[in-house]
Amino acid sequence: MIFERIAPEQHDTLDGVPEPSETARLIGHGQAASMLATAYRAGKLPHALILAGPVGIGKATLAFHLAHHLLKHPAFERAPDVIAQPDPASSLFRQIATGAHPSVLHLTRPANDKTKSFKTVVTVDEIRRVSRFLSMTSHDGSYRVVIVDPADDMNTNAANALLKSLEEPPARTLFILIVHAPGSLLPTIRSRCQMVRLTPLGDEELMTVLQGIEPPPPEEPAARAALAERAGGSARNAILLTQYGGLEIAAALDALVAARKGDVAGAHRLAEAVAGRDQAIQFDIFNRHALDLLSSRASEAALAGDLARAKALSEAWQEAQNAISETETYNLDKKQHALIMIDRLNSAMRM
Repeated sequence: MIFERIAPEQHDTLDGVPEPSETARLIGHGQAASMLATAYRAGKLPHALILAGPVGIGKATLAFHLAHHLLKHPAFERAPDVIAQPDPASSLFRQIATGAHPSVLHLTRPANDKTKSFKTVVTVDEIRRVSRFLSMTSHDGSYRVVIVDPADDMNTNAANALLKSLEEPPARTLFILIVHAPGSLLPTIRSRCQMVRLTPLGDEELMTVLQGIEPPPPEEPAARAALAERAGGSARNAILLTQYGGLEIAAALDALVAARKGDVAGAHRLAEAVAGRDQAIQFDIFNRHALDLLSSRASEAALAGDLARAKALSEAWQEAQNAISETETYNLDKKQHALIMIDRLNSAMRM
């Protein structure tokens, strides 16, 4: 099946993979979806939600399905107790997917005209669109839905601007904040939202998502199990691992970290493989896996009661995160960044 994109390209778009707004089937998260549908039918849907969970598990897809549900059933007391599955052939589905529906505002990282790419944060100018959006009367009296995706990417000014909108929301308005790490949000924002925690996809759910994407997941049970384990319940991670050399990148980085002696040649080979002009996704995979290695080791140290090591690894994680942000913001040398990151990992793991 040939996939035809109708949604605008986003900062994290993957070739051949539908955006959340154009994904007609929600895989997993049935309990959360049922809870939200029931709350809406009872007239008790909160004005602001945080959909929290790991990257790539379907949080934004659930957000768009909920928006579709509210707009399809504007009279809450007559709405079904399950979230309506969108019909890809309907005008409502296509309007939401293309960003053309007047009652849905999707805020994410905007385009960067200077770099011909996307900005690294959700800017205050994006959040200021909320007040203009809410000042307009709903065309049919239905809900207006604001989706911030992900809210983790808001800078300080943007977060403060959003807080003002959350403090006095108009009636029949729903804010949905997609959040990978709730701790990254201002406490004042968290306090004004109802948290809905979504869990990683199960192995079968993960494979169901991947069945609709080319190439499909491996047939061998052992290979499927290995893919599911490394993906951590994230469909996005699984796609990156199978389509963009993620398995090979992760394995190479693991080997460099596990080696007792520094492998200079191996480090240079990996850095060159992820730092090319057309290797933006591979570079992101490399950085994410580096952060995952540090965070998992920090968790292991904490569980073992070695709090000093856990603190040191957590600080190394923050330093690595800052280095990634600076490299992206100032367009620094990616190969040099990768080499320094490998050296940082080797030093941290030997603490």
